[in-house]
Amino acid sequence: MRVRRLLGAACAFAGVLPFAAAAQDIKVGFPMILSGPGALSGEPALRGAEMLVEEVNAAGGVLNGRKLRLIARDTKGAADEAVRVAREMILKDEVNFLVGTFTSAEGPAVSPIAKENQIVFIAPVTKTDQLTAPDKLHPYVFRTASTTTIEGRSAAELAAKLPNVKRVATMTQDYAYGQDTAKAFLDHLKKLRPDIEVVDQQWPKLGEADYTPFINAQMAKKPDAVFSSLWGGHFVTFAKQAKPLGYFDAIKNNFIGAGEAGAIETAKAMGSDYPAGIWANSYDISNWESGPQSHKDYIARLRKFTKDENPSSWPITGYVAMQALVAGIKKANSIDSDKVAKALLDITFDAPTGQITLRGKDHNANRGQFWGLMVMDPKYPFAVMAEANYLEPTKFMD
Repeated sequence: MRVRRLLGAACAFAGVLPFAAAAQDIKVGFPMILSGPGALSGEPALRGAEMLVEEVNAAGGVLNGRKLRLIARDTKGAADEAVRVAREMILKDEVNFLVGTFTSAEGPAVSPIAKENQIVFIAPVTKTDQLTAPDKLHPYVFRTASTTTIEGRSAAELAAKLPNVKRVATMTQDYAYGQDTAKAFLDHLKKLRPDIEVVDQQWPKLGEADYTPFINAQMAKKPDAVFSSLWGGHFVTFAKQAKPLGYFDAIKNNFIGAGEAGAIETAKAMGSDYPAGIWANSYDISNWESGPQSHKDYIARLRKFTKDENPSSWPITGYVAMQALVAGIKKANSIDSDKVAKALLDITFDAPTGQITLRGKDHNANRGQFWGLMVMDPKYPFAVMAEANYLEPTKFMD
C-alpha cells in the first residue's frame, strides 16, 4: 500500500495522475465464500454488493463520476484461502478497499492483512466478537454485520420467555462463531433465568457431514429447549438428519435457530423438510409488512435485480456493507484509506431497514436481525417467518 502511494505521488508530480484519476474506477476487493455449503449464503451476499454497485454507478458514481468496480474471489470458507485472495487483490489487483469474508475464521484472519497494508476492510457477515476485540481492533477494520454478543443475547431473551423450559442444550460448531454465540447465549440466559440448567453442549466441526451422533447424544440428555447457531448449508444438513429422528418433536419445537436458520434461501433449500415450528433469525425477509417504506423499496429493487419474487435474505449484507463504504468515501471526499477510516467513525447512513451507525469506539454497527416463529404458509412453497420482529440491538452491545 505504501509503495502504491509513493508511485501515485510520483505520477502526480510528473503531471500524469490528475488526468488519469478522473477515469479510474474505485476497485473494491470482495473475498467471499462462493463454493461448498457456505455458498448458499455467500453467493447472494455478493449479489447484494453487486446491486449496490450497479445503483451507485447508474446514479453517476462517486467523487465526480468515478465508478465502483467489484472484484470478487472465492475464499472457499477457509481462513488461509481468505488471506491468500485478500493479499492477491491488494498486491496484484491493487484494490482500494476490501469488503467481505463470511465465516468467523476468515474475518479475523484477513483483518491483520488490512492493517499491514493500511487498507479499509469492512466485514459484512463475520460476527465473532474476536474481530473487533480491544486487542484486535485497529483503524482499518469495521463491521456492518451483527455480532455474536448481539445474536446470543437476543436468543437468550427469547429462550427466557419460553414456557416450561428448565433444561437447555446447545448445538453449535466448534470454531469462533459457534463458541462465541453459545457463550453469549448461556451467559445472558443465566442472568435472566438462573433456574435454568444447561444439560448438554454439542460441538460438531465446521463442515460436518454426519450430525447423527451429535443428535442422538443430545436427545439422550432430554433438554426442554436447544440453542443452535448452525448456518447455511450446515443447518440444512443438520435439520434434514434431525427431523426424521424426532429431534424437533422431542423438544416440543423449543428450538432456537440462530445463524440465520430462518433465512429465505435456507427455507427454500429445504421445502417441506423444513422443521416448521422452530424459532429462528434472519438478516432479511421479504414479507415484512410493518416495515418502513425504504425496506419495501429495497425488496422491490432486489426482486427486479435477481429476477426472483422471493429473493434471498443474504443480499442485504453485501448491500449494507457497500453502502457504508460509499458513505465513508463521500464523507472523506477521498479514496485514501486513512481518510475513509476516520470518516467511518460514528458515521450514520440510511440502510433498507433504517438508519445504521458504525460506532467509533469499537467499529461495530448497531445491526439488528429479524426473529420469529417459522411456519408453513399456503401463500409460499417454503417456511416463512410469522410475525417477524426486527430487534433493535443497542441494548445488547455493551
